[in-house]
Amino acid sequence: MGLQSFERQLERMVDGVFRRAFRSRVRPLELGRRLIREMDAGQTTDDQGHRTGPNHFAVTLHPDDLDELAPVRDVLISELAEAAREYARSEGWRLPGPVSVEVGPEPSLRPGRYEVVASVREPRPLTTRGALVLATGERIDLQGAVVGIGRLTTCEVVLADPNASRRHAEVRPDGNGWVVVDLGSTNGTRVNGLPVVGDRVLADGDVIAIGASSLRFEAR
Repeated sequence: MGLQSFERQLERMVDGVFRRAFRSRVRPLELGRRLIREMDAGQTTDDQGHRTGPNHFAVTLHPDDLDELAPVRDVLISELAEAAREYARSEGWRLPGPVSVEVGPEPSLRPGRYEVVASVREPRPLTTRGALVLATGERIDLQGAVVGIGRLTTCEVVLADPNASRRHAEVRPDGNGWVVVDLGSTNGTRVNGLPVVGDRVLADGDVIAIGASSLRFEAR
């Protein structure tokens, strides 16, 4: 899939989330386009013709621009990571590990300017493996990749729940364990009845509630 065609998907996935939310000097869609260009520039081909793309992206902005994006920072990171995963799938690339996006300040940049650096990051070994157990009894093994939860069919855990947002939450590897992150959902995410603010470290037996749906985390 060419970059121009993918940008239309990127606009749907990234810019549409924020267009009505706020005005900022830095448009999320432009960040996404830059991220895709850096993926193209950083991809490599081995002797067998298999192409591998970068899976880690460091985005830096002027501190004032970062402050403007603060209300949607977590959602922006999630949508940019999803855009990278979708692009890799559309191009038939391999990724060396989970996609990660970091967004941080760089005072030397002028307001409205930004940098995106793409690199290859090998997955860190986890000492704690885990699984998500759905109400149906289905188990989703956690093996070092980010697991998205929501109504979108591109989520790893798809919920047919009208009270869940399109991309509602993610379970992410963190250090030697796992955390659940609410992605700015409409109705929020709870763990053992308590609302998730930012992220929440998961312990064996924790119950994640999203709308009327629940998932149990098992550590092993």
